[in-house]
Amino acid sequence: MRPHPDAGSGPDDAPARRDWREVLTDATDLAVLGIALTLAALPVVTAAASVAAASAAVHDRYSTGSWPPARQNLTRYGRALLPGAGVSLLAVAALWLLAVDVAALAGGRVPGGAPLLLVTVGVAAALAGYAALVVVEVGRRGGRGWRAAARAAADACRARPGTWAAVGGVGVVAALLAVMVTPVAVPILAGYVVAALHAVARRTVLSPVGQS
Repeated sequence: MRPHPDAGSGPDDAPARRDWREVLTDATDLAVLGIALTLAALPVVTAAASVAAASAAVHDRYSTGSWPPARQNLTRYGRALLPGAGVSLLAVAALWLLAVDVAALAGGRVPGGAPLLLVTVGVAAALAGYAALVVVEVGRRGGRGWRAAARAAADACRARPGTWAAVGGVGVVAALLAVMVTPVAVPILAGYVVAALHAVARRTVLSPVGQS
């Protein structure tokens, strides 16, 4: 995830190959990030704060080539607790409603059958893509500014629907993996998902933000 500056590089310059130890270090760091994110989100109302802090840390890693210090991560998490409580409850409510809807359609308790189920899954994927861009935007803002991030993500969805679909695809794949892998591996997966969302979203020039 180390950024590659373009300054001073000619058209024939090949990007430097990364040492296997750097790749292993990044993989380990993301696993630790995912575990910390999951533990911090266990009270549920702290879920948004933990995601915001993790997203900000990944943004720093992509932008500067190094992880922020632990104290900065804790500070970001602490200041995101109160603003993120409402976001956490809203996200949980939305997930519960979608799960109930999908279960009712799949079980035949609601008329509509497979076509309506496909429409519902498509809507869920679109919402997941939008939520993913919100998470990236919050990270770009140092782990705060949910309302501004929501507006910027909406603008990005309208301007770059391909990126919207791509991050939505990342969310769908992550959900499938979370179901398929052993529960012990789910916290590790969380860190990789946040990194993947940033990697995809960095292909889109989003709205400028202030210093985090």
